Amino acid sequence: MSTAQATKNCITLKGSAQIIVEYLNYGINSILFQRGIYPAENFDNTQQYGLTILMSKDPKIKEFLQNVLKQTEEWLAKNMINKISCVITNAHTKEVLECWDFKMQAEMGDGETNDPTKLTSSKDLTRIQNEIRDVMRQISATVSYLPLLDCICTFDVMIHTLQSTEIPTEWNETGAVFIPNAQAVQLRSFSTGLHKLDTVVNYKMSS
Repeated sequence: MSTAQATKNCITLKGSAQIIVEYLNYGINSILFQRGIYPAENFDNTQQYGLTILMSKDPKIKEFLQNVLKQTEEWLAKNMINKISCVITNAHTKEVLECWDFKMQAEMGDGETNDPTKLTSSKDLTRIQNEIRDVMRQISATVSYLPLLDCICTFDVMIHTLQSTEIPTEWNETGAVFIPNAQAVQLRSFSTGLHKLDTVVNYKMSS
């Protein structure tokens, strides 16, 4: 019994937040590549989740994502985030063309404690990564049905926090993102046992 306990997988809230932030980093980079927001030569191949994923090598994009995701990880470990949105807009008209929502939901893990900050999950890491791999495959496949983005686009990442969250001084609060007559496609979800994450893409139908 004691050896079984010792080898039992134990994901903490902090560990769960790290798994999700890692997925967001790969997922957002993959979206930027798949949707052609930046030229293909600005990306490098990397291996993760048993897949080849293309990651931006632009220092500004890397720094921007690093800052956003560092804050995400901190808030997520305290369950202060509802969702993260990756918003793609037309660089000239500022019209929102696409919005990728990553919706977070807190879960009870193994539920072996009444203290929500000390919850753990014994879900197998390989199983979590397999679930993430399925979502990443779906992100790659979206190019087959999403409308072509035939203008110069920019992207931004928004963190939707609980009302009581202290926002860093250098950050701006933004309003809701609206795409008129949007179509939505729900991708698979994955769970660490402590957080469930749903990925949904909302897009403007090409007129």
